[in-house]
Amino acid sequence: MDIKAIIKESAELVEARLNELLPAEEAEPTTLHKAMRYSIFAGGKRIRPLLCLEAARACCGDATPALNAACALEALHTYTLIHDDLPSMDNDDLRRGRPTNHKVYGEGVAILAGDALLTEAFAMLASVPSNERYGVRDYVAELAYRTGSLTLVGGQVLDLEGEGRQLNEDELRAIHMGKTASLIIASVRLGAMAAGATHEQLEALTVYGRDLGLAFQIIDDILDVTSTPEVLGKSIGKDQKVQKATYPALVGIEKARAEARELTASAQAALGVFSDKRREVLLAINDYLLKRDY
Repeated sequence: MDIKAIIKESAELVEARLNELLPAEEAEPTTLHKAMRYSIFAGGKRIRPLLCLEAARACCGDATPALNAACALEALHTYTLIHDDLPSMDNDDLRRGRPTNHKVYGEGVAILAGDALLTEAFAMLASVPSNERYGVRDYVAELAYRTGSLTLVGGQVLDLEGEGRQLNEDELRAIHMGKTASLIIASVRLGAMAAGATHEQLEALTVYGRDLGLAFQIIDDILDVTSTPEVLGKSIGKDQKVQKATYPALVGIEKARAEARELTASAQAALGVFSDKRREVLLAINDYLLKRDY
């Protein structure tokens, strides 16, 4: 299986739909819409939308019902990146190989561009078709919970408060669960829900998303130490500069890699409820993310 080709094809599908769903650059106020599109069309592998689409395919054999949900996830994810890069947060100058949003449009517009993408995400989600098990109310409640103060935003606050402190593994896991794994859980769950998943399928994908999300963040932390800006497309070494809590800092790179491998194996095991044909792309994503170098 050529997983890179699948990632590319999925990204192109999602970007085409996002182009239809988002306001045009020419729409007033043009500065805001240009700033929104600057970040959302800056490239990237679109892993969260891919997971959403493939979770739907695993449940019903068709990714089509989940396409607008996939777009909603990318809009919301992009809002988090814009805000994360702000001087008051991670204070980063580079994202996906080019200047961050606030470096181009200023802090005020960058904040509002993030706010607008967050709002647009829920508008996109409201257009996802209902089925016999789930409807718009379920989709909105799912994304709101997985990205709110108890999960994603809460994890970001814990991350900020952890800077310069010596955390234990439980505290670090809570940060990773919130700021990264929660949105990946939402990605597979929303795809499954849009496909009318059974309870067993939804629970299996929840475990898969949790463990994959934790492994994803550990690998991200490792790459911040071992990669280069040219390869990664963003600044490196910034975690160490601000004394951010990471697995490599806490247990060392090799133990961090071992933890990522264990989590990836656990994520793979969770997919046992699906047939080999239905789960093959999710398994390939699992393996790809573990071995990625950017």
